[in-house]
Amino acid sequence: MTTLTGKTVLLTGASRGLGVYIARALAKEQATVVCVSRSRSGLAQTCNAVEAAGGNAIAIPFDVSNISQLSGLAQQAQDIVGPIDVLINNAGIEINSAFANYSLAEIQSIFNTNLLAAMELTRFLLPNMMERGSGRIVNIASLAGKKGVAFNSVYSASKAGLIMWTDALRQELVGTGVQAAVVCPGYISQTGMTVDTRVAAPKLAGISTPQSVANAIVRAIKYNTAEVIVNENPIMESLTRLMLSLGQLAPTSVDTIYRWLGVVKFNQKRAENRAKESCVAVGSHQA
Repeated sequence: MTTLTGKTVLLTGASRGLGVYIARALAKEQATVVCVSRSRSGLAQTCNAVEAAGGNAIAIPFDVSNISQLSGLAQQAQDIVGPIDVLINNAGIEINSAFANYSLAEIQSIFNTNLLAAMELTRFLLPNMMERGSGRIVNIASLAGKKGVAFNSVYSASKAGLIMWTDALRQELVGTGVQAAVVCPGYISQTGMTVDTRVAAPKLAGISTPQSVANAIVRAIKYNTAEVIVNENPIMESLTRLMLSLGQLAPTSVDTIYRWLGVVKFNQKRAENRAKESCVAVGSHQA
Protein backbone atom coordinates (compact mmCIF):
# COMPACT_ATOMS: atom_id res chain seq x y z
CA MET A 1 0.00 0.00 0.00
CA THR A 2 2.21 2.79 -1.31
CA THR A 3 -0.47 5.47 -1.11
CA LEU A 4 -3.29 6.34 1.27
CA THR A 5 -5.02 8.67 -1.17
CA GLY A 6 -8.67 7.64 -1.38
CA LYS A 7 -8.23 4.87 1.22
CA THR A 8 -10.61 4.47 4.15
CA VAL A 9 -9.01 4.22 7.60
CA LEU A 10 -10.79 3.30 10.83
CA LEU A 11 -8.94 4.89 13.76
CA THR A 12 -9.80 4.15 17.38
CA GLY A 13 -8.86 6.52 20.21
CA ALA A 14 -9.29 9.38 17.76
CA SER A 15 -10.60 12.14 20.01
CA ARG A 16 -7.48 13.02 22.00
CA GLY A 17 -3.77 12.44 22.52
CA LEU A 18 -1.83 10.66 19.80
CA GLY A 19 -5.06 9.83 17.95
CA VAL A 20 -5.54 13.46 16.89
CA TYR A 21 -2.05 13.58 15.39
CA ILE A 22 -2.57 10.28 13.57
CA ALA A 23 -5.83 11.58 12.11
CA ARG A 24 -4.13 14.75 10.86
CA ALA A 25 -1.27 12.78 9.32
CA LEU A 26 -3.78 10.57 7.50
CA ALA A 27 -5.65 13.65 6.30
CA LYS A 28 -2.48 15.01 4.70
CA GLU A 29 -2.34 11.74 2.75
CA GLN A 30 -5.92 12.48 1.57
CA ALA A 31 -7.43 9.48 3.30
CA THR A 32 -10.96 9.17 4.62
CA VAL A 33 -10.73 8.75 8.38
CA VAL A 34 -13.45 7.04 10.40
CA CYS A 35 -12.80 8.49 13.85
CA VAL A 36 -13.91 6.36 16.80
CA SER A 37 -13.91 7.44 20.46
CA ARG A 38 -16.17 7.87 23.47
CA SER A 39 -16.00 11.67 23.39
CA ARG A 40 -18.44 13.31 20.99
CA SER A 41 -16.93 16.77 21.49
CA GLY A 42 -13.41 15.43 21.00
CA LEU A 43 -14.46 13.62 17.84
CA ALA A 44 -15.96 16.81 16.44
CA GLN A 45 -12.67 18.64 16.96
CA THR A 46 -10.67 15.82 15.36
CA CYS A 47 -12.98 15.68 12.35
CA ASN A 48 -12.64 19.44 11.88
CA ALA A 49 -8.85 19.07 11.99
CA VAL A 50 -8.95 16.24 9.42
CA GLU A 51 -11.07 18.25 7.01
CA ALA A 52 -8.90 21.34 7.50
CA ALA A 53 -5.87 19.23 6.54
CA GLY A 54 -7.50 18.05 3.32
CA GLY A 55 -9.00 14.72 4.32
CA ASN A 56 -12.51 13.42 4.85
CA ALA A 57 -13.73 12.50 8.32
CA ILE A 58 -16.62 10.53 9.79
CA ALA A 59 -17.25 10.44 13.54
CA ILE A 60 -18.62 7.36 15.29
CA PRO A 61 -18.97 7.80 19.07
CA PHE A 62 -18.22 4.42 20.64
CA ASP A 63 -16.47 2.99 23.70
CA VAL A 64 -14.26 0.18 22.38
CA SER A 65 -14.05 -1.36 25.86
CA ASN A 66 -17.61 -2.60 25.20
CA ILE A 67 -16.16 -5.74 23.65
CA SER A 68 -19.47 -7.50 23.02
CA GLN A 69 -20.72 -4.55 20.92
CA LEU A 70 -17.73 -4.25 18.57
CA SER A 71 -19.43 -6.24 15.82
CA GLY A 72 -21.99 -3.44 15.69
CA LEU A 73 -19.24 -0.82 15.37
CA ALA A 74 -17.61 -2.73 12.51
CA GLN A 75 -20.94 -3.08 10.71
CA GLN A 76 -21.87 0.57 11.26
CA ALA A 77 -18.55 1.78 9.86
CA GLN A 78 -18.87 -0.39 6.76
CA ASP A 79 -22.49 0.65 6.24
CA ILE A 80 -21.43 4.31 6.24
CA VAL A 81 -18.20 4.25 4.22
CA GLY A 82 -17.98 0.82 2.65
CA PRO A 83 -14.95 -1.48 2.99
CA ILE A 84 -12.26 -0.51 5.47
CA ASP A 85 -8.78 -0.44 3.91
CA VAL A 86 -6.78 0.23 7.07
CA LEU A 87 -7.58 -0.43 10.72
CA ILE A 88 -5.47 1.43 13.29
CA ASN A 89 -6.02 0.08 16.80
CA ASN A 90 -4.82 3.11 18.75
CA ALA A 91 -7.20 3.28 21.74
CA GLY A 92 -5.44 2.56 25.01
CA ILE A 93 -5.47 3.25 28.73
CA GLU A 94 -2.75 3.19 31.36
CA ILE A 95 -3.16 2.83 35.13
CA ASN A 96 0.04 3.10 37.15
CA SER A 97 0.09 1.07 40.35
CA ALA A 98 2.06 -1.42 42.37
CA PHE A 99 0.71 -4.74 41.11
CA ALA A 100 -0.72 -5.83 44.48
CA ASN A 101 -2.86 -2.68 44.55
CA TYR A 102 -4.67 -3.25 41.25
CA SER A 103 -8.33 -4.20 41.36
CA LEU A 104 -9.72 -6.87 39.08
CA ALA A 105 -11.87 -4.22 37.40
CA GLU A 106 -8.77 -2.16 36.58
CA ILE A 107 -6.94 -5.15 35.14
CA GLN A 108 -9.92 -6.10 33.00
CA SER A 109 -10.36 -2.51 31.83
CA ILE A 110 -6.74 -2.28 30.66
CA PHE A 111 -6.87 -5.59 28.79
CA ASN A 112 -10.28 -4.88 27.27
CA THR A 113 -9.18 -1.54 25.82
CA ASN A 114 -5.55 -2.27 24.96
CA LEU A 115 -5.77 -5.83 23.65
CA LEU A 116 -9.18 -7.46 23.38
CA ALA A 117 -10.78 -4.53 21.57
CA ALA A 118 -8.02 -4.62 18.93
CA MET A 119 -8.44 -8.37 18.51
CA GLU A 120 -12.22 -8.24 18.21
CA LEU A 121 -12.35 -5.29 15.84
CA THR A 122 -9.74 -6.96 13.66
CA ARG A 123 -11.69 -10.22 13.76
CA PHE A 124 -14.78 -8.51 12.38
CA LEU A 125 -13.01 -6.45 9.68
CA LEU A 126 -10.39 -8.96 8.55
CA PRO A 127 -12.64 -11.32 6.51
CA ASN A 128 -13.64 -8.52 4.12
CA MET A 129 -10.01 -7.46 3.71
CA MET A 130 -9.00 -11.03 2.93
CA GLU A 131 -11.86 -11.42 0.47
CA ARG A 132 -10.66 -8.29 -1.37
CA GLY A 133 -7.02 -9.37 -1.11
CA SER A 134 -5.99 -6.04 0.34
CA GLY A 135 -5.83 -4.40 3.76
CA ARG A 136 -3.64 -3.22 6.60
CA ILE A 137 -3.92 -3.77 10.36
CA VAL A 138 -1.76 -1.43 12.46
CA ASN A 139 -1.61 -1.89 16.22
CA ILE A 140 -0.19 0.87 18.42
CA ALA A 141 1.72 -0.83 21.21
CA SER A 142 4.55 0.62 23.34
CA LEU A 143 8.15 0.07 24.33
CA ALA A 144 6.59 -1.07 27.62
CA GLY A 145 5.47 -4.14 25.68
CA LYS A 146 9.03 -4.90 24.62
CA LYS A 147 10.44 -4.60 28.13
CA GLY A 148 8.24 -4.72 31.22
CA VAL A 149 8.07 -1.58 33.33
CA ALA A 150 7.77 -1.59 37.12
CA PHE A 151 4.61 0.02 38.55
CA ASN A 152 3.02 -0.38 35.12
CA SER A 153 3.00 -4.15 34.86
CA VAL A 154 -0.57 -4.64 33.61
CA TYR A 155 -0.13 -2.05 30.86
CA SER A 156 3.16 -3.72 29.91
CA ALA A 157 1.45 -7.11 29.76
CA SER A 158 -1.38 -5.80 27.57
CA LYS A 159 1.05 -4.21 25.11
CA ALA A 160 3.29 -7.29 25.07
CA GLY A 161 0.22 -9.31 24.17
CA LEU A 162 -0.58 -6.86 21.39
CA ILE A 163 2.94 -7.20 19.99
CA MET A 164 2.96 -11.00 20.06
CA TRP A 165 -0.54 -11.28 18.62
CA THR A 166 0.43 -8.94 15.76
CA ASP A 167 3.53 -11.04 15.11
CA ALA A 168 1.51 -14.25 14.89
CA LEU A 169 -1.25 -12.62 12.82
CA ARG A 170 1.27 -11.23 10.35
CA GLN A 171 2.59 -14.74 9.74
CA GLU A 172 -0.92 -16.12 9.23
CA LEU A 173 -1.69 -13.47 6.63
CA VAL A 174 1.24 -14.17 4.31
CA GLY A 175 -0.06 -14.49 0.78
CA THR A 176 -3.48 -12.97 1.49
CA GLY A 177 -2.66 -9.39 0.49
CA VAL A 178 -3.37 -8.22 4.05
CA GLN A 179 -0.49 -7.05 6.25
CA ALA A 180 -0.24 -6.52 10.00
CA ALA A 181 2.16 -4.14 11.73
CA VAL A 182 2.90 -2.97 15.24
CA VAL A 183 4.27 0.44 16.23
CA CYS A 184 6.06 0.78 19.57
CA PRO A 185 6.58 4.37 20.74
CA GLY A 186 8.46 5.32 23.87
CA TYR A 187 7.53 8.39 25.91
CA ILE A 188 5.60 11.03 23.96
CA SER A 189 5.73 14.78 24.64
CA GLN A 190 2.97 17.40 24.52
CA THR A 191 -0.03 15.09 24.80
CA GLY A 192 -1.31 11.69 25.90
CA MET A 193 -0.68 9.39 28.83
CA THR A 194 2.88 10.55 29.57
CA VAL A 195 1.70 14.15 29.95
CA ASP A 196 -1.62 13.42 31.68
CA THR A 197 -0.02 12.35 34.96
CA ARG A 198 1.89 15.66 35.29
CA VAL A 199 5.16 13.92 36.18
CA ALA A 200 8.15 14.75 33.98
CA ALA A 201 9.28 11.78 31.89
CA PRO A 202 12.96 10.80 32.22
CA LYS A 203 14.77 12.64 29.41
CA LEU A 204 17.59 10.10 29.18
CA ALA A 205 15.08 7.45 28.12
CA GLY A 206 14.11 9.43 25.03
CA ILE A 207 10.99 11.50 24.33
CA SER A 208 9.31 11.68 20.91
CA THR A 209 6.93 14.29 19.58
CA PRO A 210 3.42 13.04 18.76
CA GLN A 211 3.89 14.27 15.18
CA SER A 212 6.97 12.07 14.71
CA VAL A 213 5.06 9.04 16.00
CA ALA A 214 2.11 9.78 13.70
CA ASN A 215 4.46 10.12 10.73
CA ALA A 216 6.08 6.79 11.61
CA ILE A 217 2.64 5.15 11.64
CA VAL A 218 1.86 6.51 8.17
CA ARG A 219 5.20 5.22 6.87
CA ALA A 220 4.52 1.80 8.39
CA ILE A 221 1.23 1.65 6.48
CA LYS A 222 2.65 2.84 3.16
CA TYR A 223 5.75 0.66 3.18
CA ASN A 224 4.38 -2.47 4.87
CA THR A 225 6.83 -2.33 7.78
CA ALA A 226 6.29 -5.19 10.23
CA GLU A 227 7.49 -3.49 13.43
CA VAL A 228 8.44 0.11 14.12
CA ILE A 229 10.19 1.46 17.20
CA VAL A 230 9.85 5.22 17.71
CA ASN A 231 12.08 6.93 20.26
CA GLU A 232 13.14 10.56 19.79
CA ASN A 233 15.60 10.18 16.88
CA PRO A 234 17.36 7.48 14.78
CA ILE A 235 20.32 7.28 17.16
CA MET A 236 18.09 6.79 20.20
CA GLU A 237 16.02 4.23 18.30
CA SER A 238 19.17 2.24 17.45
CA LEU A 239 20.29 2.35 21.08
CA THR A 240 16.82 1.21 22.17
CA ARG A 241 16.94 -1.78 19.80
CA LEU A 242 20.40 -2.65 21.13
CA MET A 243 19.18 -2.44 24.72
CA LEU A 244 16.15 -4.61 23.97
CA SER A 245 18.39 -7.20 22.31
CA LEU A 246 20.64 -7.18 25.38
CA GLY A 247 17.55 -7.75 27.49
CA GLN A 248 16.89 -11.04 25.73
CA LEU A 249 20.32 -12.28 26.80
CA ALA A 250 20.55 -10.66 30.23
CA PRO A 251 17.20 -9.31 31.48
CA THR A 252 18.46 -8.00 34.81
CA SER A 253 21.11 -5.89 33.08
CA VAL A 254 18.35 -3.86 31.42
CA ASP A 255 16.58 -3.65 34.78
CA THR A 256 19.66 -1.80 35.99
CA ILE A 257 19.66 0.46 32.93
CA TYR A 258 15.98 1.31 33.48
CA ARG A 259 16.68 2.29 37.08
CA TRP A 260 19.62 4.42 35.97
CA LEU A 261 17.52 6.13 33.29
CA GLY A 262 14.84 6.95 35.86
CA VAL A 263 12.10 4.82 34.31
CA VAL A 264 11.26 2.95 37.52
CA LYS A 265 11.25 6.11 39.64
CA PHE A 266 9.04 7.85 37.07
CA ASN A 267 6.37 5.15 37.17
CA GLN A 268 6.58 4.78 40.94
CA LYS A 269 5.95 8.51 41.31
CA ARG A 270 2.96 8.30 38.97
CA ALA A 271 1.59 5.36 40.96
CA GLU A 272 2.04 7.23 44.25
CA ASN A 273 0.29 10.33 42.88
CA ARG A 274 -2.60 8.23 41.63
CA ALA A 275 -2.95 6.56 45.05
CA LYS A 276 -3.00 9.96 46.78
CA GLU A 277 -5.63 11.30 44.38
CA SER A 278 -7.77 8.21 44.99
CA CYS A 279 -7.56 8.72 48.73
CA VAL A 280 -8.57 12.38 48.38
CA ALA A 281 -11.51 11.42 46.14
CA VAL A 282 -12.72 8.79 48.61
CA GLY A 283 -12.36 11.20 51.54
CA SER A 284 -14.31 13.90 49.71
CA HIS A 285 -17.08 11.45 48.83
CA GLN A 286 -17.36 10.24 52.43
CA ALA A 287 -17.47 13.79 53.75
